[in-house]
Amino acid sequence: MKIALASDHAGFAEKERLKPLLQELGVEVADLGPDSEESVDYPDYARKVADEVAQGRVDQGVLVCGSGTGMAIAANKVVGVRAAVAWSEETARLARQHNNANVLAIGARTTPAGQIPAIVRAWFSSDFDAGRHEDRVNKIEKQ
Repeated sequence: MKIALASDHAGFAEKERLKPLLQELGVEVADLGPDSEESVDYPDYARKVADEVAQGRVDQGVLVCGSGTGMAIAANKVVGVRAAVAWSEETARLARQHNNANVLAIGARTTPAGQIPAIVRAWFSSDFDAGRHEDRVNKIEKQ
């Protein structure tokens, strides 16, 4: 599996800490930036990841900002992207299982750092359940 990974300045340190975990999980990572904690505009980085996912150049995306919300909102503007903010293992699993989310957004300032690896593990160990959820997800794509 290949993913696109990006953050803003608030999520930069956590993005860097996630790379070894993703490698351990066997995930190939395309780091789309930024390269430092210098202030950047989160919509620019969310769009980079969202475009990669929507164009099928990567399987999924991971975004890290202060709350996760801004990145998710920006990423969801791209057709074909279903970005979800996950603040627990359960929300990560459910986003994958019920919503077929393809971009994980994490809040570096709002999620205890010790929980973030478990959230990422839950995300990558979960798959879409389809079934009754498939029609619902398809309705999202048609809007």
